[in-house]
Amino acid sequence: MKRKQTYATQTFRQPSYMHPANYFVSIVEKAKPAIISITTEDHSSNRKMSQILHEFLFPNAPATGKEVRRSFGTGFIIHPKGYILTSEHVIHNAKTIQVKLANGETKNADIVWTDARRDLALIQITGRSSYPVLPIGSSKESQVGEIVISIGNPLGLENTVTTGVISAKNRPVQIAGRKYEDIIQTDAAINPGNSGGPLINLNGEAVGMNAFIIRDNHGLGFAIGIDSIKPFIRKYL
Repeated sequence: MKRKQTYATQTFRQPSYMHPANYFVSIVEKAKPAIISITTEDHSSNRKMSQILHEFLFPNAPATGKEVRRSFGTGFIIHPKGYILTSEHVIHNAKTIQVKLANGETKNADIVWTDARRDLALIQITGRSSYPVLPIGSSKESQVGEIVISIGNPLGLENTVTTGVISAKNRPVQIAGRKYEDIIQTDAAINPGNSGGPLINLNGEAVGMNAFIIRDNHGLGFAIGIDSIKPFIRKYL
């Protein structure tokens, strides 16, 4: 009896990141182009941030004692003309503000508007006819227990992604003369350098702006609810 000839067939597997359970991947990929890292240089301020970074990276090395200090932060583009929302303390007293886009392109930014008391700032970059924008959502519609994503520049480590849930809402906080209203508490990891970056819901919308952490915190991060920011940036949206 003649044997039937068989042919080997190749099985094609889709990449693991395309698995239906990996729904964070597409959200992050859509959001990243509108999220930028910020590096500032100044001669007197942001010393605490610089000391933290220096001690973290070089724990056994003495401080340099140089006058020029470098600090890191995050921001996100809210208008195609290059308007970027960030924390005021990120750019406070900065002599230069350098922005790095997701594609690696770097640009100098100018300050458009600041509100030190509320820790809000708007800076702008130019050079393109249009920049990618991160959609703005609603912090009022967000719920405790809702999954959120933080993308930022902690300790100068660009495009770091963390996830967590909204742990609490509407926390009024006043720290060092700054008044934070409509604070969202989250367990998404936030570190120095995340300040000014977005807290994003699963629709890919910014529902908050990462603001601060508490020293020696145990999984506590705090973001300003985006609805309390909207009245101050409405004309730039």
